[in-house]
Amino acid sequence: MNLLESVQRGLAELDAQGLRRRLRVADSACSAHMTVDGRDIIGFASNDYLGLAAHPALVAAFGEGAERYGSGSGGSHLLGGHSRAHAKLEDELASFVGAFSDAPRALFFSTGYMANLAAMTALTGKDATIFSDALNHASLIDGARLSRAKIEIYPHADTAALAALLDASDATTKLIVTDTVFSMDGDIAPLAALVALAERHGAWLVVDDAHGFGVLGPQGRGALAAAALRSPHLVYVGTLGKAAGVAGAFVCAHETVIEWFVQRARSYIFTTAAPPAVAHAVSASLKVIGGDEGDARRAHLAELITRTRALLRATRWTPVDSHTAVQPLVIGSNEATLAVMDALDAHGLWVPAIRPPTVPAGTSRLRVSLSAAHSFDDLARLEAALVAASEASA
Repeated sequence: MNLLESVQRGLAELDAQGLRRRLRVADSACSAHMTVDGRDIIGFASNDYLGLAAHPALVAAFGEGAERYGSGSGGSHLLGGHSRAHAKLEDELASFVGAFSDAPRALFFSTGYMANLAAMTALTGKDATIFSDALNHASLIDGARLSRAKIEIYPHADTAALAALLDASDATTKLIVTDTVFSMDGDIAPLAALVALAERHGAWLVVDDAHGFGVLGPQGRGALAAAALRSPHLVYVGTLGKAAGVAGAFVCAHETVIEWFVQRARSYIFTTAAPPAVAHAVSASLKVIGGDEGDARRAHLAELITRTRALLRATRWTPVDSHTAVQPLVIGSNEATLAVMDALDAHGLWVPAIRPPTVPAGTSRLRVSLSAAHSFDDLARLEAALVAASEASA
C-alpha cells in the first residue's frame, strides 16, 4: 500500500498545482461538431486540420482495406506484416513529398512518435551530436536521449546560436532537428537557414512536419515544398493522423538513408506493422489532399486562421503570433487557464488548456486548433464565449 500511497500523493500534488490531465470520451467521429461525454460540443481540440477524419471517401477506403487485407497485419514489416497496401502507400508518399531529394523513398510507421524515435536513433550514436530546438516535440527529445548522442539545445529558432554550437563541435556525426510548425505556438521554423547550416557543416537536418503535412505548400505537400527547399541532407518526417485524417507516420529521405532505417531503426523493426487498412485509407487521403477538394479546404482554413487571429487579438489575453491552424491564447496561471477553459466548455466549446510541462510555467494557454470543418458561425460562437469569459474574469 505504501507504493500506492506514494502515487496518490503525486496525484494530489498535480491537483494542487492545477496540472492533472483528464480524459474526455468522444461518442462520435472526430469533427468540428462532436458528442463528447454525452454532450454536443464544437471541438477546437483536434489536429484534424483539413476535416478529413470522417470524410466519406476515407471511411469507405478504410472498410475496403479491411475487406481486402483483414483487420491486422499479423507481424512486423520484416516478418510477414508488410502488405501491398503499405508498399503502395510508401511509393505514393515518396512521390508526394520527396521533391527535396534526387532519389526519395518513404518508410511507413505506426505512429509519429515511432517515426521520430527512428530518425533520432538510426542516424546517430555515441560519437554523434544532436542539435535540438528548445521547443521540439517530446518524441524528438526522447529520441535524442535514446540515441546516446551528445545533445546540444539551441534557443528556439535561433540560427545564430545554432551556428555557434555547430562551429564549436568536433562530432563525427552532426544532426540538427526541428519541428516545422511548433505545436504549442504555431510558428514555423527558419527552414531555409537550417538547410544552409546543415550543408555548411555536413550535418543531417531532420524536420518533423507533423503539423505542416497536408496543410502547407502546393497541394499540401508540406513545409519543405512551401519553402521550395532541396538538399541531400534532409530527412523528412510526416504525420498521417492529423491533416491526413487517418493514422500513422512516415519518414522520407534519399533511398540509401531509408534502406539504413530498415536495417537499424528499432521502432520500425521490432513492432507489429499497422493494419494494412490504415495504409489503404491514407492512400485515399492523399488523393483528397492533393486534389481540388484539398485546395478548397486549405483556402477555407486560411480564412478561418485570418479571422481567428483577429478575434483573439481583441481579447484581454495574449495571442501568440501564429499564421497556422494552431492558434494559442496565453492566459498565464494554471488556475486562470482552467477557469477560462471551463467557461468556454459551459458554452459548448472544447478548447483545451495547455499547461506545464508542455509549456513553460506562467505561460499556460488555450490552444485553439482550427479545422476546415469549422464554419464561420463556429468562430462567432467562440468569439462570443471569449467575450463572456473575459467579462467574467475582469
